[in-house]
Amino acid sequence: MFSLFEKTSAKCSKITTQIYSTSFSLGIKMLAKDFREPIYGIYGFVRLADEIVDTFDRTDKAELLAEFKSSTYQSIDRQISLNPILYSFQKVVNTYQIGNDLIEPFFESMAQDLNKTEYNPTQYTEYIYGSAEVVGLMCLRVFCNGNIEQYNHLKSFARALGSAFQKVNFLRDIKSDVEERGRVYFPYLDLSEFNELNKKVIIEDVKKDFAEAFKGIKQLPVSCRFGVYTAYIYYLKLLEKIERTNAHKIMESRIRVGDGEKLTLLAKSYVKYKLNAI
Repeated sequence: MFSLFEKTSAKCSKITTQIYSTSFSLGIKMLAKDFREPIYGIYGFVRLADEIVDTFDRTDKAELLAEFKSSTYQSIDRQISLNPILYSFQKVVNTYQIGNDLIEPFFESMAQDLNKTEYNPTQYTEYIYGSAEVVGLMCLRVFCNGNIEQYNHLKSFARALGSAFQKVNFLRDIKSDVEERGRVYFPYLDLSEFNELNKKVIIEDVKKDFAEAFKGIKQLPVSCRFGVYTAYIYYLKLLEKIERTNAHKIMESRIRVGDGEKLTLLAKSYVKYKLNAI
């Protein structure tokens, strides 16, 4: 009957992903069936940690994050947890040999969100690596399924994609990050003077990440290529919308890609994929 607990845990990670991110959820649905549960397991874990530092204001967030970190490592060592999200994550970690060298930087970045409000270039790079690039590398471990040579070859591209996603998130969420959390991730950026020039510099940097990431997407195994490409296209579209939006408007409202637009993008992307255009 343990299979019922496993099924429940997997469903918790899936539901968490679907509630928090329609973009990633649709991308995951485009993966080969065997990859979906592990990727839900990674995303559910990441989302839970992110929620601790972002929204759990009714308790001591530092203490809660420390407990979550301890429970994570304990679940990995024991290969069991009563927390269904952690059970799913440890299963992915142990099955695909995801090392602490990827998990620890993630927790370090999450801890930064507890107190740090401004970043210099080095800190910015380190934060993005721990909060996003390692997540891309965790997913790549799943996609490569034990093929270390393939994993090492694709690592830089996976990091570029994670970096692009995170920087787009920073732009999209700049209003809430500043007003609700007092955070400014972009180095040396005075938001009182956020203008078209500032925006252009940031966007050009993100475009470089996307261009590099696309080189790797084309080399991914067929079983996961379209799913990753789908998420890539959604975020690229979001960046395009941000680029077309006045800098002051970005500071006033959250830019998003509507569900209808996402379905249209999905259909167009699928046609490209079937025509071997990616």
